[in-house]
Amino acid sequence: MKDFLSKYQFNLDSFFGILGYVLVVVFVAWIVSRIIRYFIVLLIKHKKTDRDGRTSIQFFRNSVKFFIGIFGIVYIIITVPLFRSKAAFIFSGAGILAAIIGFAAQAALSNLIAGAFIVIFRPFRVGDYIKLDEARVGIVEDITLRHTVINNFENKRLIIPNSVISTDSVLNHTIEDFQVLSFNNFKIGLRGDIDLTRRIIQEEAVKLPKVIDNRTPEQVIEGIDQIDVRVIDIYPDHIHIRAYVWVSEPFLEFKTKCALKEAVHKRFIEEGVDLPIPIFERL
Repeated sequence: MKDFLSKYQFNLDSFFGILGYVLVVVFVAWIVSRIIRYFIVLLIKHKKTDRDGRTSIQFFRNSVKFFIGIFGIVYIIITVPLFRSKAAFIFSGAGILAAIIGFAAQAALSNLIAGAFIVIFRPFRVGDYIKLDEARVGIVEDITLRHTVINNFENKRLIIPNSVISTDSVLNHTIEDFQVLSFNNFKIGLRGDIDLTRRIIQEEAVKLPKVIDNRTPEQVIEGIDQIDVRVIDIYPDHIHIRAYVWVSEPFLEFKTKCALKEAVHKRFIEEGVDLPIPIFERL
């Protein structure tokens, strides 16, 4: 770069010479950043199914622009005599200045280090379905130097600083595999036929496209039901029944639960299953 810039013989003692020099350095740094990021994007597309590799590459892509920008600034300061002399003067009293800069950059450095730790230790990756609490749940869309971007199921982005999310407890639905055990709760009246209820739930559950058979071959031979349905408790006004349903994708668990509840309720009405009636209506 130095040979390229010297070829045009910028006068670094004049305002316009310095301005032209700075603009050229910035432009070259921008071009280099764009080229590197372009090839990284191609690599990300190639690694689309590899979540670990994609996360690392995407974080590196986000880092390129920042570090090339820093390099460009440092290069300008070093090569322009005016800036170099001023920098030497400023940093000659670096004690107080370093303390001020260090305090101001503490949060930024904390986010940067936390982001690097997330990429290295991988508590979650780009594309994972995670949950921090009831309000913060969704799919990890990006991990930048400063923050993590989560796309929730309303297509809204949650921007969470890396230093915050790295210290929170994270429920990761997809860190090992995509299969999830879904708890589906139903209520029937005290006179309801439990065996008929169990059969209806099992029949309707296996019809759903994302419900899978997670039994081992030994369990199939033993005749263990694919859908486990249990009586959880009996209350003064209803019987609490729960179905344990394996779903192939956590992203579609809620949709599957809704479809099962609707199908089961329709069958309850068709086959006359006793539905719960509040106590005050029985009196």
